Amino acid sequence: MGLGSSDSSSDDNINNNNLNNPLLLSESHSPKRTGTLWTAVAHIVTGVIGSGVLSLPWSIAQLGWIVGPFSILLIASSTLFSAFLLCNTYRSPNPEYGPHRSASYLDVVNFNLGVGNGRLCGILVNICIYGFGIAFVITSSISLRAIQNSFSHPDKENEATSEFADAFYMLLFGILQIVLSQIPNLHDLNWLSVVAAITSFAYCFIGMGLSIMQIMENGYAKGSIEGISTSSGTQKLWLISQALGDVSFSYPFSTIMMEIQDTLKTPPPENQTMKKASTISVAITTFFYLCCGCAGYAAFGDNTPGNLLTGFGSSRFQWLVNFTNACIVIHLVGSYQVYCQPLFGNAESWLRFRFTESEFVNHTYTLKLPLLPAFELSFLSLSFRTAYVASTVLIAMIFPYFNQILGVLGSISFWPLTIYFPVEIYLSRSNTDSWTAKWIMLQTFNIFGLVFGLFTLVGCIRGIVTEKFA
Repeated sequence: MGLGSSDSSSDDNINNNNLNNPLLLSESHSPKRTGTLWTAVAHIVTGVIGSGVLSLPWSIAQLGWIVGPFSILLIASSTLFSAFLLCNTYRSPNPEYGPHRSASYLDVVNFNLGVGNGRLCGILVNICIYGFGIAFVITSSISLRAIQNSFSHPDKENEATSEFADAFYMLLFGILQIVLSQIPNLHDLNWLSVVAAITSFAYCFIGMGLSIMQIMENGYAKGSIEGISTSSGTQKLWLISQALGDVSFSYPFSTIMMEIQDTLKTPPPENQTMKKASTISVAITTFFYLCCGCAGYAAFGDNTPGNLLTGFGSSRFQWLVNFTNACIVIHLVGSYQVYCQPLFGNAESWLRFRFTESEFVNHTYTLKLPLLPAFELSFLSLSFRTAYVASTVLIAMIFPYFNQILGVLGSISFWPLTIYFPVEIYLSRSNTDSWTAKWIMLQTFNIFGLVFGLFTLVGCIRGIVTEKFA
């Protein structure tokens, strides 16, 4: 019932040392891998296009017409480069035919860089996945609240609602996630990823369309080269750091990349399929990000909202805005599961390894509901996954700050998970000598990511503190 999957030939080749690794214990019991290029693209698009796209018009508004689009292209290029490095680490020692397979990002780091780096990576990955869940709860509540406001206050623009209403929608989203979290693993989520990917395309297209109609209604494109003006240079600096943090949050699929690659069937080799899937997915998402971000800024200028759709509260196409918000909720339902299922699988595998004699931990029951296929359920999964979802909802209620939360998550994940570990793994596997041209280039890339991450993290934390105590 784990997340790793294997065929019979690869199971025979599992290194005996891996039998002591709880994250790999479930590999021999995992389902057959049937994933293709397009299911991988669907998984990535589902995980990537989400909360981030709604904040991009606000980010471009802070950065201006030149730096804004350039920052999206820069981070997209960095993410794709790192993805190519990671694709070749799934199998070892040969990236295409090696007998050892790493079923998660943590496995890759642990196998190539040692236990110490593996523990650090595990902490960071789990923090980010947990944070993504919080962000999805916040974003879904904003969309559900917007739908309610369109019926309750049809003539009022951007009508504020009470904290109770926010909490109510967060609870609804949480209850749905508790039910879906009982799905055994990522292999059973192909249908949900496809549905979520379709809805993500829908609300991106509609968001662009509404923005373009707003530009036509205005008669011109708003915005400026330097972005929104502020009362002081210091305030502008902090807003820029938050905007860059939001942009970096928009490409977060490094944390689930190995799980997605582990669903792919062979032949062709998994790394070849994953490189194609990464290229297609990053190209698609970058196109939508640039279109949505630039169109949103051109439509609203200095009044660009933190969440694009909240700017259309008085639109005469209110039914279309409501449909778009519904698409966002459906998409985030899928995104929550795509990100959290790997964490569930790894945590439960570790608990089964530690408590092998516990019936509560290890015993599973087959449950058959009307009109649904039979599935396995355990008290461990039911209790752990329910508590996990409930905690993300609780924290979202305490800190419901959309742009700042996204920025913090992007800042925490971008350097270590998107740049540092992929670069260090590549240097380790390729035996690259120090101070060669390749080594200098990769370390420069590494240092850039560190400085960028620290700058955005400080600015976003300051934004949360300011919002909390304002």
